[in-house]
Amino acid sequence: MPRITRESLMTLEAYAKARPAFRAKVLEHKRARTVHLGEHVTLVFEDELTMRYQIQEMLRIEKMFEDAGIQDELDAYNPLVPDGRNFKATMLLEYESVDERRAALARLKGIEDRVWVQVEGCPRVFAIADEDLERENEQKTSAVHFLRFELTDEMTAALKYGVGLGLGVDHPQYKAEIPAVGEATRKALTADLA
Repeated sequence: MPRITRESLMTLEAYAKARPAFRAKVLEHKRARTVHLGEHVTLVFEDELTMRYQIQEMLRIEKMFEDAGIQDELDAYNPLVPDGRNFKATMLLEYESVDERRAALARLKGIEDRVWVQVEGCPRVFAIADEDLERENEQKTSAVHFLRFELTDEMTAALKYGVGLGLGVDHPQYKAEIPAVGEATRKALTADLA
């Protein structure tokens, strides 16, 4: 699958002009790639476009135009682009109040390892979480995690054929399941597979 390169990014000036239309395009694109598991867990399945947007936004916010800084952003975000054999997602644990979030993050330690995808007719695939750095400590988990779901050739072929895709969380303190995501989401994620 393609990687985002320095040469493929817009300059800060070009991005400033293109940003409103590009942002609208990305937000629409993310709609089918966003799945809510219960009230408090959201998965945003990333791809080249969502990561390109993230990089451009970081460069804009930081007013970064030096090669080393741009390369740092590429190095941070390119690993979140699926490679054709997996899904990659940002998991958000969302709670409105600070106190509620603090208590939940303590209670939900390890939740990032209990998120799964399931191709119809195949076993569940549990997430490989936070390969970039540890996001959990002795007291709590983080509100944001990066997940990778590795699929077999059989699973990939089945999804391309059109079978259903389920998602869920199986943690002692948080359980949620979607037996089959909607067609738009299934198609969007299947497009990530080589």
